[in-house]
Amino acid sequence: MILGIESSCDDTSLAVFDEQSGSFPYERTSSQVNWHIPYGGVVPQLAVREHLRNFPMLLEDLKQKISLSEIVKIAVTCGPGLPGSLALGVSFAKSLGLLLSRPVIGIHHLRGHILSPFIGKNLSEKDFETENFPHLSLLVSGGNTILSEITADFEIQILAQTVDDAAGEAIDKGAKLMGLNYPGGPEIERLAVQGDAKSFKFPQAFTKPDEMFFSFSGLKTSLRYLLEKLSDEELREQFNNICASYQFAVVDVLAKKMEQALSQRNFRSIGLSGGVSNNQLLRERVQKLGEIKQIACHLPKPKYTGDNASMIAFATAFDESHASKIVDFYPNWKL
Repeated sequence: MILGIESSCDDTSLAVFDEQSGSFPYERTSSQVNWHIPYGGVVPQLAVREHLRNFPMLLEDLKQKISLSEIVKIAVTCGPGLPGSLALGVSFAKSLGLLLSRPVIGIHHLRGHILSPFIGKNLSEKDFETENFPHLSLLVSGGNTILSEITADFEIQILAQTVDDAAGEAIDKGAKLMGLNYPGGPEIERLAVQGDAKSFKFPQAFTKPDEMFFSFSGLKTSLRYLLEKLSDEELREQFNNICASYQFAVVDVLAKKMEQALSQRNFRSIGLSGGVSNNQLLRERVQKLGEIKQIACHLPKPKYTGDNASMIAFATAFDESHASKIVDFYPNWKL
């Protein structure tokens, strides 16, 4: 049994992964979204306060279902993330490690995300590695947009990443410009279903095959100019169309860059991860890409797209060789 601990931002999460069965006898995440909604984003001081409140509560809940003596190792997110939130998680993990006399392992938050599409797969299958690696991964969240290759040795080679805003950040900021509540991504997706994505054309950066970068800052600027130009009545009439067009611009460039990577190298599978990977349009585009290229497509279950301890525990079982030997918190830990 591996205990996973996650507190890189505003979600407090504990999970226990059973290596023998490949299942999670315990998973629970306490969300702080309602605390941060009034501020339109995560407030670090509030996040730390809620982590302090949530960790003891989650531990008591876990003890009702699993004996702590069954845990053989503890895996904790060490970075990147908010310094205070990470420090609390690492301190909590080290305290439990001392209490239980169990080793504590430091996991990179983004590696947890990148491996999350493989949760639920049979890792012990004879052909699992040969059929899935090298693997093309697209990690899309509020803080990161990273296209990378995962080798058969589970090394991560970054192929493209954003030079400014992350895709999720661009969506949330676009939602804020339109007066939608935080978090804006789900709100835009909900309204986009009722709109026409071809109504407005937003700019897309780095669309050429040799430009292996992402950029979304010009997208927000274009949206702001459009909103300023429309009258109140026009805005009401076109609001759903704007949401659909804006969402399409983000998703389309993500899918195109993934397609470009597939044309440049040979991959045996593709995958999607991160908070934005819960977007249905993006999931459909990536699935379609897998079908066209006739390779396996791995998508995480919705509950594993956000920040969660399950992916941290799973990453330890999947590949402990890339864990941190020195367990401390690293807010700017590079992938």
